[in-house]
Amino acid sequence: MAVDAAAAPAEAFSGGERYVFCCAGCRDAFLAEPARYLAPSATPPVTQRPFAAATPTLWTCPMHPELRANAPGACPICGMALEPAMPSAADGANPELADMTRRFWASAALALPLFALAMGGHAAQALVSPRLLTWIELVLATPIVLWGGAPFFVRGWRSLASGRLNMFTLIGLGTGIAYGYSLVAALAPGLFPASLRDAQGGVAVYFESAGVIVALVLLGQVLELKARAKSADAIRALLDLAPKTARRIDGSGIERDVPLDQVEPGDRLRVRPGEKVPVDGIVVEGRSAIDESMITGEAMPVEKGPGDAVTGATLNGAGALIVRAERVRAETLLARIVARVAEAQRSRAPIQALADRVSAWFVPGVILLSAATFAGWLAYGPAPALGFALVNAIAVLIVACPCALGLATPMSILVGTGRGASAGVLIRNAEALERLEKIDTLVIDKTGTLTEGKPRLMKLVPAPNVDAEALLRLAASLEQASEHPLAAALVAAARTRGLALAPVADFKSRPGRGVVGTVEGHALALGNETLLAELGLAAQGPDVQFLAAEAEALAREGSSVMRAALDGRFAGLIATADPIRPGAQAALDALRRDGIEIVMATGDGRGTAEAVARRLGIQRVFAGLLPEEKADAVQRLAAEGRRVAMAGDGINDAPALAAAEVGIALGTGADVAIESAAITLVKGDLGAILRARTLSRAVMRNIRANLFLAFAFNALALPIAAGALYPAFGLLLSPMVASAAMSASSVTVIGNALRLRRLKL
Repeated sequence: MAVDAAAAPAEAFSGGERYVFCCAGCRDAFLAEPARYLAPSATPPVTQRPFAAATPTLWTCPMHPELRANAPGACPICGMALEPAMPSAADGANPELADMTRRFWASAALALPLFALAMGGHAAQALVSPRLLTWIELVLATPIVLWGGAPFFVRGWRSLASGRLNMFTLIGLGTGIAYGYSLVAALAPGLFPASLRDAQGGVAVYFESAGVIVALVLLGQVLELKARAKSADAIRALLDLAPKTARRIDGSGIERDVPLDQVEPGDRLRVRPGEKVPVDGIVVEGRSAIDESMITGEAMPVEKGPGDAVTGATLNGAGALIVRAERVRAETLLARIVARVAEAQRSRAPIQALADRVSAWFVPGVILLSAATFAGWLAYGPAPALGFALVNAIAVLIVACPCALGLATPMSILVGTGRGASAGVLIRNAEALERLEKIDTLVIDKTGTLTEGKPRLMKLVPAPNVDAEALLRLAASLEQASEHPLAAALVAAARTRGLALAPVADFKSRPGRGVVGTVEGHALALGNETLLAELGLAAQGPDVQFLAAEAEALAREGSSVMRAALDGRFAGLIATADPIRPGAQAALDALRRDGIEIVMATGDGRGTAEAVARRLGIQRVFAGLLPEEKADAVQRLAAEGRRVAMAGDGINDAPALAAAEVGIALGTGADVAIESAAITLVKGDLGAILRARTLSRAVMRNIRANLFLAFAFNALALPIAAGALYPAFGLLLSPMVASAAMSASSVTVIGNALRLRRLKL
């Protein structure tokens, strides 16, 4: 494979193909083992492949999520075990965990007697000669080091060959030096100077250190792998929601159960009482109540009938339904939620750059410190100086393994985004999670976000001698031929009151003004003042003046006011409005208490916008905006030094969502808005913004605590391992204790991250 030397740092060429990687490290990993990524079933870790396309056959590194491999193994960058990029619903066997567990138990069985013999000292020597004792230790330690520790040596060698030093570099060097020194001392003690040999001509060996260190590191790997597996529980819980089969009705009416992945758009599916809806679709027959708490969090079932949309994995009640499949497989809402969670869990927060910079210098620095420790003890240490130098240099190598430092950020992101998903807050990437805690301004859309987005009839004011119910029936009859949202509000109100609508004749729409037509022989007009002026009704009679003040008052309240004319005479006012979302006021008040300034940005007219703003206590309003002007408003606020988030649900909100520091989309809105946003509120509940902010703060606190634990551990352990306490207290850190401490530090960081699963949102 040829690599273009002139290519950008994260590009490579192979066989005429150009691969673009997310970073130079990922490119280097690909170049180090190209066959692994260019196998027929493999997928190179290119940025063009979306996270949503990941399957259980793709494996990734928890510390380097940009890496993709088609088989389990070790990360060529840091040496950690790869894990599935997308956990499966079933808890499939983890080959790495199984292998490490097998090696640990076998190594532990040999390490216990090895440790007992070494610590037995004179008691052991009373039973066997020192020479024989050395050979017994050699026999016990060899399979532990060479077989049990084989993965560590392989990964350590790869790190040296690639120049990417990591924790396994240190483990391999430490155990390899201890075992190699002891092996030479056991087989050829005569090679050592007389000052290092005892009265029987033997040399002190450290087989127990090498063997016990390997066993303890294996234990740490097993505990770490088990803890990391728990972080995927959120995705598994989501995957478990989906049924495994669907009951499909073919063209001849025959029903049969088929695997869910065989369902295609347009298929007719029967959903029996008590079953889960298999895919996203539309009800074509039947009525039932659907438990949608999986999506909305609401325990109250929702009545569904013909024409209503249903969501895959929601639970059918007592009725039977026939559903036409609309979205299947990766297009369903559940699949998109799972993909979003998996994408977020593999993303990197900006704060991780600190750990990355430290790690780049950490391992080389530890190796230099180990060499300096060896030289210092050899030159100034007590007899036997070589023994003290060797033991302390190994302790420095072992205790400083940077696994905890590398896991500090990814584990918190992994668990935190999973916790958010279970609370209906989907995080696209870790960067948004980090930024959200710093936001001080929330720009929020009106229609569909602060309001329900579905106008309702608010007030009917008939002219004198006009019956209100008759006026509504005639107006709804006229509007049933219109596609305007306000027309739908009138029709819905009439049907709710049980009014029978009449046919309409001579229907004409007057764009920007209203509609006219004939209903039951009556000439009817419905629209704004301009329409009535065209019909010559603007200044006729006292009826118009009688209701002018009422129309003005309704408009100030944010209602859209339509004037009705019947047979050439003014007949009354019909006011519709888009109701404010339940809970919107409480959510905004809570955000204000949290230090967030609320700004409205809407395409609606200023009068309507300010009326809604007054009711919700919003002081700053941008009204009458086109989509690109909403983005301009966001940028204008950012230019004032504000940290701006944008919340919206419509297609016209997409540019502003993308322009904001954090875009927040309501999951009940348009797909393009959801795709443009960094955070999605599945239920469409504004209160979830506060939950997302709580999650952001908790995750960032957890990351900072993890980084502190990792840095503090190394800051304390390294000087002790080098022998800083020996002159004053005579204390040294045994390599075996160093190994246990290193494993404990990694497990502590993981355990701290797992606390986020219990976060109250």
